[in-house]
Amino acid sequence: MTQSTGKRLLQYALTAKKTFIAALLLLTIGVAAELAGPFIAKNMIDNHLLGIEQPYFQTASSDEAAEYNNNYYKRGDRFAEGEAKGPEVRLLQSGRSFYFINEAVAQAEGERTFKDGTLEIKYGDEITAYPAVKLSAEEVFAFYKPEFPGIYELVGLYAFFLVISILAEFGKTYWLQSSANQVIRKLRTDVYGHIQRLPVHFFDNLPAGKVVSRVTNDTEAVKDLFIAVLSNFFTGIINITGVYIALFLLDVKLGLISLFIVPIIILWIVLYRKVATKYNTIIRSRLSEINAIINESIQGMSIIRIFRRQKQSRAEFEHLNDDYMKYQNKMLNLNALTSHNLVNTLRNLSFVLVLWYFGFGSLGGSTFVSLGVLYAFVDVLGRMFQPITGMVNQLANLDSSMVSAGRVFTLMDEPGEAVTDGSMPRYKGKVEFNNVSFAYKKDFVLKDISFEACPGETVALVGHTGSGKSSIINLLFRFYDPQRGSITIDGQEVTSIPKQWLRSHMGIVLQDPYLFTGTIASNVSLGDERISRERVERALREVGADKLLAHLPQGFDEPVVEKGSTLSAGQRQLISFARALSFDPAILILDEATSNIDTETESLIQEALEVLKKGRTTFIIAHRLSTIRSADQILVLHHGEIVERGSHEELMALEGRYYRMYQLQLGAGATQAADADAAMPAKPAAVLQPSLKHS
Repeated sequence: MTQSTGKRLLQYALTAKKTFIAALLLLTIGVAAELAGPFIAKNMIDNHLLGIEQPYFQTASSDEAAEYNNNYYKRGDRFAEGEAKGPEVRLLQSGRSFYFINEAVAQAEGERTFKDGTLEIKYGDEITAYPAVKLSAEEVFAFYKPEFPGIYELVGLYAFFLVISILAEFGKTYWLQSSANQVIRKLRTDVYGHIQRLPVHFFDNLPAGKVVSRVTNDTEAVKDLFIAVLSNFFTGIINITGVYIALFLLDVKLGLISLFIVPIIILWIVLYRKVATKYNTIIRSRLSEINAIINESIQGMSIIRIFRRQKQSRAEFEHLNDDYMKYQNKMLNLNALTSHNLVNTLRNLSFVLVLWYFGFGSLGGSTFVSLGVLYAFVDVLGRMFQPITGMVNQLANLDSSMVSAGRVFTLMDEPGEAVTDGSMPRYKGKVEFNNVSFAYKKDFVLKDISFEACPGETVALVGHTGSGKSSIINLLFRFYDPQRGSITIDGQEVTSIPKQWLRSHMGIVLQDPYLFTGTIASNVSLGDERISRERVERALREVGADKLLAHLPQGFDEPVVEKGSTLSAGQRQLISFARALSFDPAILILDEATSNIDTETESLIQEALEVLKKGRTTFIIAHRLSTIRSADQILVLHHGEIVERGSHEELMALEGRYYRMYQLQLGAGATQAADADAAMPAKPAAVLQPSLKHS
C-alpha cells in the first residue's frame, strides 16, 4: 500500500534530522528570547514606572531613597530585612498629576479626584478622602531617580535577549535551508535514479517535457515546502505555543478565552486545502503540459517552420497558457479574499474580547489588573498574529508543494526494473526464438516467431512498416518480455538473466544515432572507465571515422552539442559504430544503419560494418535490401509472422515476397541482378514457414 504524501515527506525530512532539530532548537530559543520582551516591559511598567504608587516609608539613609521636604523616603519593598522603617506615606496619581499623602492608604484602587487639598478615592460604593499635596515635576522626578538603576538593568537585559533572538533567527534560517537543500538533493537524486530504472515502454506514453517537469519544477516546489512553508509553520506553531504560555502566565482566564483562535485556524486550513488542492492539481498539470509542448516544439522546430505551423503551434501553446493563467487567478482570488481578511478578523475579535474583559470587568471591580499586565497581554497577543499571518500566507505554497510532492511520488511509484550489481562473462551469442508471440496491448504484433542465429552469423530482418522487425529487437534487449514462447542466448532463458547483465554484451547502432553533449571521444566511451582513450581512438580508426573527422580542429576532442547537430549524418553514424565496437558486444543490432547515408559515404560505412560484424552475432533491420545481400540468413516478416527465410540467392530464386520487394526497390536492375545471382553457386535450400501462402 502506498504511503501518504505527508509520511513520505517526513521520511525524507528525517534524512537531515540533525540539522532540522538544530534549526528547531534555535527557533525555540529565538521565540523564548523574543517573548521575554513583554515580560521585561511589564516589569519595567509595574515595578518601576508605576512602582512609585507603592507604599513609601521614611528612612534615615539616602541609599535608594527619594528626598522630599528634607526627608528621605524609600519604597517598602526596597528595605533590607531588619532595616528600620519610619512613618508610611503614599504617592498617588490623579489625572496627569501626582499627589503626596502623608499617611497610609487603605484602598488605593478606584476612581480618584483631587479638590481643595483632598484626594478622594471611590471604589464601588465606598469613598475615602485623604489630605494631599500636589507634587511638582522636579519632586516627582526625585521619586523616580531611585528606579533608574533597575530600569537600566532591564533595558540591558532586553538588549541581551534581542541579540540572542537575532542570532537564533540567523542560525534557524541557515540550518533550515541547509537541511531543506539536503532533502531536495536526495529527493531529486532518487527521482532521477528511478527514471533510469523505469522500463522503456513507460516513456512511450509520457512526453519528455512532463518527465522533466516532475524532476525540476515539482521538486523545486517541494523545496519551497521545506524552506518557506515549514519555516513559517514551525515558527508559527512554536510562537503560538510560546504566546499561549505567556498569556496563561499573565492571566489564566484571558488565556482560556484566547484559545478560540486555534480551532478557527485548523478549520480554515482544512477548508482552504479542500478548494486549493483542486486548483493546484490543475495548475501543476498545465505547467507540465506547457513544458511538454515547449520541448516538442523545440525538437520539431524545423518541421514547424517547413510546414508553416507557427500559428497553430502558438495557438496550442496560448490555449494551455491561458488555462494555466485562469487557475492561477482563481488561486490569487482565493488567497486575496481569505488570508489577510481572516487574520484581521481574528485580531480584531481577540482585541474586542480583551477590551471587554478588562474594561467592563474593571468597572465592576472584579477583574482589575495592573497597567503592566494589560500592556504585556496586548503586546503578547499582538505578537501571535504575525506568525498566524505567515502561516495563512503560506497555505497556497503548502498546498502547491503537497500537490507537487504527490506528482513526484506518483512517478516514483511506477514499477521500475531491478538493478543487479555485478556482471556475467561475455556470452558467445547464439540466439534462439522458440514460438514467441508478443503484444504491446491486446493485438499480437508477433505470432509464433521461431528462428536461430549462430555466433558470428548475420541475420537480416526485412518487411514493411509494422511487420514486427523492431519488436523482435525490443524482445531481444528485454525492453519487453513475450507473452508466449521463449528466447534463449547460449541455451539460457533471457528472462533468467538480469537485464543489466544481458545488455552489457549487446550493442546497437540506430538509424539516427543519438549523441550526447560532450566530445567525440566521450560519446564513444560514454564515460565508461573500462574503455581507455587508446581503445576509443583505435575503434574510431578501425571504422574509418578518422577520415571523416580529420578536418575537425580538435580531432577526437571536438565538442559535440546535443544530438550532434553540428556533425553530418555520416560522421554521427561512424561515431555510433565506434561506440559499439569499443564496447565489444557479443550481439550487435544495426537498425537501418545506412538508410540516411549518402552514396559517397555509404562505401565507407559498409567497410566499417564489415569491421564491426566480425566475430559477433549481428541482427540487421533493413529497408534497403541491397545492403543485406551478404547476410547469412534473411527473415521476411509480414503482419508479425516469418513468411520467408533463407539467403539472398535462395529468396530471389523463390520469387516470393522478398523477390517482389527487391524488384520494387531496384526496378529493372533487379531482374538483371537476379539473373546474375542465379549463375552463382547455390547455398542449401531455404527453410520456408508454412505461412508462406500469405505472401
